[in-house]
Amino acid sequence: MPSSPQKTAASAAVFAVLRTVDVVEQGTLTGLTAGGGCAAKYSAARLEELLSGFVPVEAENLLVGLSPADDAAVYRLDDERALVFTVDFFPPLVDDPGVFGRIAATNALNDVFAMGGVPLLALSIAAFPEELPTQVLAAVLAGADEQVRAAGALLAGGHTIRDAEPKYGLAVVGTVHPNGIWPKSGARPGDALFLTKPLGTGLVLAGHAKEIVGDEELREAVRWMTTLNGAAADVLRPFEPNAVTDVTGFGLFGHAHETAERSGVRIRLDAAALPALDGALETARRGVRTGGDPRNRDFAGPHVDGEGLPDDLAALGYDAQTAGGLLISLPADKALSLEVEFRARDLFLRRIGGVEDGAGVVVS
Repeated sequence: MPSSPQKTAASAAVFAVLRTVDVVEQGTLTGLTAGGGCAAKYSAARLEELLSGFVPVEAENLLVGLSPADDAAVYRLDDERALVFTVDFFPPLVDDPGVFGRIAATNALNDVFAMGGVPLLALSIAAFPEELPTQVLAAVLAGADEQVRAAGALLAGGHTIRDAEPKYGLAVVGTVHPNGIWPKSGARPGDALFLTKPLGTGLVLAGHAKEIVGDEELREAVRWMTTLNGAAADVLRPFEPNAVTDVTGFGLFGHAHETAERSGVRIRLDAAALPALDGALETARRGVRTGGDPRNRDFAGPHVDGEGLPDDLAALGYDAQTAGGLLISLPADKALSLEVEFRARDLFLRRIGGVEDGAGVVVS
């Protein structure tokens, strides 16, 4: 899909590098982290074990909690309104603080969109070394504020602590109609599966660090990581999808496994249809893997049948995504109309498979 002048300008803007003496003296943001973006997520397998015996107190109005867990919690206020509440933060994955703020905000806001909701209010969660110049944190906050406003919400405060490793994110509150919640546990046999963003953000970032891919590929990855899922959710809403989740730290295969397991179905993915960012597969072919790759294989691998799948496509499926697209499951008879609506609005959409009776995830 060709880029519009507006998208080209936006790509240039988000890739602008902060060039202050203070930041050079203190080192790059990514140089202060052990791993950034959604690749820093706690192991999904360990998280399942940790939460297996923990169930919140029963409450009639808690529509979505930990049984089963989803992209956000949902609490009913009345017959017409429910609150969507989520929190997400991580270490830097780029050195430009403003871009980092925008990416972190996008990733958190997208959880509300993944539940079918609309964001209202956000609070910052920040941890930064005290030695970093204050203008660095100011740039992070300014980038986040820009993205929160673009989502139609307000950044109204937050909490900051001192920490040797920088981290930033948001707690976000939104609203949704109690009957309009999109669970990840509702996929049904016969559904078509769609994805609203290409894959490979982690691979592109790793490839750029190793000089396998260039600045143009990195700019494109950043553009996708700062693209809110709100426009896609607005188009999707009238179609009443059966299941939706956003593809983030557990990778496509991990999130597909969650959807399949919680829906009691088998998900079949078309390997040839998986959309990849430029540079992602080349990075994978060079043997580069991201920090989230082994953890995602441990979590989803036993449930994914990828016999004969090329190594580069397997790496793409297990790659931890940051601010990824929506994974959508909806009746196949609505698929063509959905594609038409996305195309009319110049929004990315790729049909990547379907849902059938059975269990697990099959990639063929």
